[in-house]
Amino acid sequence: MTSVRVSSRYQIVIPQEIRAALGIRRGMRVHVTQYGTRVVIFAARSTRKVRGFLRGIDTMVPRDKDRV
Repeated sequence: MTSVRVSSRYQIVIPQEIRAALGIRRGMRVHVTQYGTRVVIFAARSTRKVRGFLRGIDTMVPRDKDRV
């Protein structure tokens, strides 16, 4: 786990290894959301790039009670 500091303007720097793993580049948009007490940041993908990536996925899987 990597620790980052929040600046006086409430900004953070995403570590290089995480940017590389997610393919985040300068000027790219990311989504930020709250999940319980956590802040979740994930790379925004264009609909053109993600179109069809779930084709053939089995949606009949058992789910935990705390998951939607």
